[in-house]
Amino acid sequence: MIQHFQWKESPPFGWTFSFYYKQTRVKGTYQKDGVIKWHQPEQLSGDDRLFLETSVHDLMLYHVYEDH
Repeated sequence: MIQHFQWKESPPFGWTFSFYYKQTRVKGTYQKDGVIKWHQPEQLSGDDRLFLETSVHDLMLYHVYEDH
């Protein structure tokens, strides 16, 4: 489960984000074209990477793109 998800606009690239997953701090950049650049940790296992990419896409759609 992702905990303490935070995001901040970071022009011109997109948004920076951070959260905790399995007691590890995760940081990255979500670019305007939907590409995710992982900064910390640099290596993620295949299953974790797929889960986190899907989760970050969903969270960014909710927080940034949806009108609420």
